[in-house]
Amino acid sequence: MKELNPSLPLKQIQSEMKALQSQIQVLEQERAALTINNDAITHEDDSPFAIVEAYRRQARENAQLFAEIKGIEDAIAALDTQLQHKKAELARLPRRQQRINQEQQLEAAKEVAQVHAERINEIAQELAAEIRLLKACADQLSPLYWQVYYKPFITGFKTISVPYVRSDGAVWTIVNRIV
Repeated sequence: MKELNPSLPLKQIQSEMKALQSQIQVLEQERAALTINNDAITHEDDSPFAIVEAYRRQARENAQLFAEIKGIEDAIAALDTQLQHKKAELARLPRRQQRINQEQQLEAAKEVAQVHAERINEIAQELAAEIRLLKACADQLSPLYWQVYYKPFITGFKTISVPYVRSDGAVWTIVNRIV
């Protein structure tokens, strides 16, 4: 099975988000530097019309500067939209990552269970062989044991069973095999 690395998309998205935030910060600083000395000076007693006219006049006088500021603001808005998409993607990632982690844990647990099941089946085969050998000894000793002690040497061989693990591919079952 291909080894999945669920942290790769997480790290990639986080680094892309950092790059977007860094670029937005650079653009905001650039915009602040361009507007620091070019703010329209307004007084509290200026009318709304006077304030609008002051900004319009300043925009006409510095058209190139205001076009550059507008371009910076548009770039910030576009980068901010990308950043919001990355945040949404990051919010969805934990569910996907959790599913991948669960699948990996399941595969690892199944491998461990497979090892144990194989060992149980090996021990069951050994135990079955030992029981058969013991039954053969009992069959040899029983007539003499009856003569000496008036009772059987060993009983219960018809109900002796050993566990065995089998699987149909999806479900594992532990069954008892009569020895």
